Amino acid sequence: MTYAHIIKEIGRGAEGSRDLTEDDAARLYGAMLDGGVPDLEMGAILIALRMKSESIDEMTGFLAAANERINALHNPNEGVRPVVIPSYNGARKGANLTPLLAMLLQGFNIPVVVHGLLEGYGRITSGHIFRELGVMPAASITQAQQALGEHGLAFVPLPVIAPGLADMLALRARLGVRNSAHSLVKMLDPFRGEGVVMAAATHPDYIETMRDVLSRQGAHALLLRATEGEPFANPKRRPRIEYLREGVSEVLFEAEHDSLRSLPHLPEAADAAATACWMRKVIDGQLPIPQPIANQLAACLLASGYAADLNEAKAVVAVETGAHALAPA
Repeated sequence: MTYAHIIKEIGRGAEGSRDLTEDDAARLYGAMLDGGVPDLEMGAILIALRMKSESIDEMTGFLAAANERINALHNPNEGVRPVVIPSYNGARKGANLTPLLAMLLQGFNIPVVVHGLLEGYGRITSGHIFRELGVMPAASITQAQQALGEHGLAFVPLPVIAPGLADMLALRARLGVRNSAHSLVKMLDPFRGEGVVMAAATHPDYIETMRDVLSRQGAHALLLRATEGEPFANPKRRPRIEYLREGVSEVLFEAEHDSLRSLPHLPEAADAAATACWMRKVIDGQLPIPQPIANQLAACLLASGYAADLNEAKAVVAVETGAHALAPA
């Protein structure tokens, strides 16, 4: 592969550049993940892609290359699809409720993998909260598989499942800007197409990209607007939640726009200890699950195959957790 030719095609700016085909993009990104691209060319390619923005074909090829190189996990419960929750942003203003969603799913015996970074850069990450809850990060793919088998829940740092992508994320410190990997990690499926990916983004354009890329791959995914970049439904006002499967998109819950009638009971502080303490009380039934999280949980039960339809999923959540999940979609 001639990198100078590729840089010439994609490096002419937003107006003059040409997009790569899906196949060429997959080959290029595979070489990048395998360490086959020299540093100078790597930097030029990443900056060129940043300037022109990646096409759907390119992102589809990039994701295919990333998923091919992932350290795969196996579903310990063949009766349902495992849920994959990418957690890469952490929270600063409000509590990070990603671990709550994971532990609620664990209570239904639905295998859950949360993957992300250990370093929060000033934010409270899922890893911080999981540690308070006694869930330690898996140090190897073997440990991750063992945690799944024994507990139905694994928190897996990105270097364990996708070391090449972890290296790509780390380039932000050298280049000063984000690159394609920051979006790709939020669409990974370590179960090689068998998982349900919780795909979330803050900006509408990224949500559109995720929908197109995941639909092309025939992935099973739940798509929603992120909360501070994290993939849990805003507990104060539910976002739209879509279910993608085999190229078809179905809206399970519409976004809420009405004024709040009352505020949900949330952690008093956003630090890891306070958030974990609050989550224990929710799991134990001492505090109610915020309605949007209950709706997101119902969507997961449907997408995983635990429930046959959305009405059954909402009813199960209402009965098993006491949440008012029977609210209109």
